[in-house]
Amino acid sequence: MTAAASLAVPSAGWLLPQTAWAGGQLEEPLADSVRTALSSAVAGSGAPPELEFTSTEARMSYLRWLVACSDKLVKRKADPQVRREFLQTVWYESKRAGLDVSMVMGLIQVESGYRKFAISSVGARGYMQIMPFWMRLIGDGDIGKLFHMQTNLRFGCVILRHYMDREKGDAYMALGRYNGSRGQPQYPNAVFGAQRRWLVDEPKAV
Repeated sequence: MTAAASLAVPSAGWLLPQTAWAGGQLEEPLADSVRTALSSAVAGSGAPPELEFTSTEARMSYLRWLVACSDKLVKRKADPQVRREFLQTVWYESKRAGLDVSMVMGLIQVESGYRKFAISSVGARGYMQIMPFWMRLIGDGDIGKLFHMQTNLRFGCVILRHYMDREKGDAYMALGRYNGSRGQPQYPNAVFGAQRRWLVDEPKAV
């Protein structure tokens, strides 16, 4: 995953273009659990996940989050159904990977500006700017699948979770790995800045 060439800034002027930080990860051995999670994304239907809730309270909490984020995203995704399916999938994949939804939303803002078909100067693709080598390692080599919404978001969240585990929960260092700039402040600080826009009451896990 690398940042695309023109992305949104994490502030009131978040729709303005900015120069992004290009980088790349090293191909590395992966745990079986990571391979399984990514392989299932490649084999999936690509449809938005069906959400199940353990209580009415959990469902209402999710719906409040959905409305709050939808209002903030309307300028980037005008179609209500597209916006709802995107947010539903971000929430599901973030929670599935044990990540803060707001951080994932901030990362997507920085990486692609919520553009499904974004391609960086080094070839990273989609919402979470997945590098093509992941498809060679995990999938069938068809990098076009990185433009499928759920596949892209599943890959991004699972890979970020992998880096969080590598860094023992240190989000700053994990984000650096994600961007290929481990130890440098610009990229994690940009994501943390963008994250503030999405700090709404997040739903409880289902």
